[in-house]
Amino acid sequence: MKIATNQFYENLKMAFDTLRSNKLRSFLTIIGVVVGVITVMLISSIISGIGLAVEKQVKAFGTRSIFIYKQEIGIRFGRPSREERMRPDLTLDDALALRELSEVETSVPFLNVSSGFFGNRTIVSAGGKQTQNIQLSGTLPEIEKTETQVLIEGRWFTQSESDAKSDVCLIGDTVKDTFFPYKSAIGETIEINGREFRIIGQLQKKEQLVGGGGGNNDESNTIFLPFHAALRIKPNADDIFVLAIAKPGRLNEARDQIEDLLRVRREVKFGQKNNFSTATADSIIDQFKSITAGVALAMVVISSIGLMIGGIGVMNIMLVSVTERTREIGIRKAVGAKRSDILLQFLIEAGTLTGFGGLVGLGIGWILTLLISIVFPSYVPWWAPVGGFFASVGIGLIFGIWPAWKAARLDPIESLRYE
Repeated sequence: MKIATNQFYENLKMAFDTLRSNKLRSFLTIIGVVVGVITVMLISSIISGIGLAVEKQVKAFGTRSIFIYKQEIGIRFGRPSREERMRPDLTLDDALALRELSEVETSVPFLNVSSGFFGNRTIVSAGGKQTQNIQLSGTLPEIEKTETQVLIEGRWFTQSESDAKSDVCLIGDTVKDTFFPYKSAIGETIEINGREFRIIGQLQKKEQLVGGGGGNNDESNTIFLPFHAALRIKPNADDIFVLAIAKPGRLNEARDQIEDLLRVRREVKFGQKNNFSTATADSIIDQFKSITAGVALAMVVISSIGLMIGGIGVMNIMLVSVTERTREIGIRKAVGAKRSDILLQFLIEAGTLTGFGGLVGLGIGWILTLLISIVFPSYVPWWAPVGGFFASVGIGLIFGIWPAWKAARLDPIESLRYE
């Protein structure tokens, strides 16, 4: 055992000596491996980072939340289909009817009033500043019960204020920073399309998926108004999203009840597809994971190309090395080295070459990941550097087999005569 270990370290030393004596050639050989490992690091960190951010953001709505909208809910690419756009809108009465279900704790409508007539954005102004990028929603006092928003200052609006269509509002942290950066916003007024609203509460800042930045990408860049007060800003508003909260441990039952009731209310015939969509936090997360699975497959293909290029380079350089060191191989065999010793020597050399490339790729990948994390959610899963390193070593061993076998089969007498 001790002799075998000493032999392994001797072969490893010889491998490093070869790398040091051919620095440029070795570096050019492992470029493909370096690129492949960097690709694994970057794509895996971005996918994992976005995955964690999506999961955290969706679950912030609560594990008992059921999202209901006329169009399909979830991560999508491109515009909704014509069939989705032609579906009838959800209504305030739909949201109120859901509260009567036995498995539903409460349901709250959110009326989108961010756009004015003819698609013009609603103008929000205060303190001499003006913007059209704030998300405005009309809702009911029961928003407090959903626990999707956290109040850090002030109070929620009351049922009497909702019934009286009072001009009061709750603002997100970004809105506060935009208009009142150096003082409390509570009690201040904010003008929405020329109508003044008194700020009665400020909501806690929400973590952003991709760097915040305001507008639609910032969940804290929002204002909540009493439902009927919001209708004063946009009387023809009909874009309603409903958030229902299931009773503890009854999520699936609540979702089934909601779908049954809405099919009846929206006159969906037996056997026909729902003209609305429901989703839970878990279903949205599962949908995202199915999408990223395809991206992960593409990552494997892309990184494999780089590793294959590196492997071909290793095979080429090892074949050249066998030719250059034919006399050395003959001497080793003449003093008692076995075929297995020569085979092991060249396999260790190939594995060391690509393993070093893997380490270089990991180092560059870590640096690039840290830079990306400044503007994009990124997280390096433990398997990415481990898998990248072992893949790089494995490529060296696989592509080094033929050169190593060729070296091991050399005739010692012919090798000693080689010039």
